[in-house]
Amino acid sequence: MGESVLRACVGSFSSGGGAGITVADVDPGTGALTPRHSTDALRDASFLAVADGGLLYAVSETEGGSVAAFRLTDDKPEPAGDPVPVSGDHPTHLAIAGGHVITANYASGSFSTVPVTADGTLAGPAALLQHEGSGPVAERQEGPHAHQVVPDPTGRWILGVDLGTDSVLVCALDTERGALRLNHEVPLRAGTGPRHLAFHPDGHRVYVACELEPVVTVCSWDAATGTLEPLAEAPLLTAEPDATPYASGIVVSPDGRFCWTAVRGPDVLATLALDEEGGVRELVSNTPCGGTWPRDLAIDPRGRHLYAANERSGDVTWFEIDSATGTPRRTGSAAVPAASCVVFA
Repeated sequence: MGESVLRACVGSFSSGGGAGITVADVDPGTGALTPRHSTDALRDASFLAVADGGLLYAVSETEGGSVAAFRLTDDKPEPAGDPVPVSGDHPTHLAIAGGHVITANYASGSFSTVPVTADGTLAGPAALLQHEGSGPVAERQEGPHAHQVVPDPTGRWILGVDLGTDSVLVCALDTERGALRLNHEVPLRAGTGPRHLAFHPDGHRVYVACELEPVVTVCSWDAATGTLEPLAEAPLLTAEPDATPYASGIVVSPDGRFCWTAVRGPDVLATLALDEEGGVRELVSNTPCGGTWPRDLAIDPRGRHLYAANERSGDVTWFEIDSATGTPRRTGSAAVPAASCVVFA
């Protein structure tokens, strides 16, 4: 696909005034977004994933949540079949792996697996992996709260992040049964509340953004055995914040030199410089996110621009990345009410 036809798909909360799913053109030079079409066919389409062949999948972050498929026909998202229930409440994230869509269901603390048919549509029922446990932060960790699900670069393993239990689940996907099988559970420091993770491009390091403390946990990853091992923590804030910090999205540059994390409350983007081994060399800077409550952070496929989905200010702001320091510089924004995520197609 040429740079001139790159598109961004933005998820948003319809319950907060959002349009649902918005498709925007991406300027290949400036990174600017120009919204073109939207659909409210799925309520609270808070997170999206793009598959080959022009198919888009979205969760409905509601009680008794669901997942739905859309075709990007003439840049307009058109429903492809009916939504499929995930047998869990408030799914916050999804991934595509092994001919299935997998969701992380926050409120019920579970992971669901939904088969993808030959034409890209979805078929139920969902297979469920229920998680158990709790954490020391009573008001947020009274039980499991699955927040993200990510395939490792080999596609052999599925990593599930649970904020409520301070852990990451390493699972294998049984494609014949269409279900996740827990390989082992990796504890992180109690009370940190892991939310999202990102892989280093070499596949040997994993960076976990923690919501309940403003830190990133750096882990080693062995794809041969499916072993995740916490190594160190890195702070995300350069100064004591005026507002309680809640980290959200995390991305790593394609060249493996930098890692960025959005932090709500202070509403900043934290830039971490990485060393040759994938460790954190230093916290470079905190940059204002350009809005309020950056719920997610994305990097374009070329690695030139960062995008913050600012939920409460209702916009997506984009930044040019300084190639020497990794520091993002705000260059524009587009109004997207109740924005929750950005993915590229």
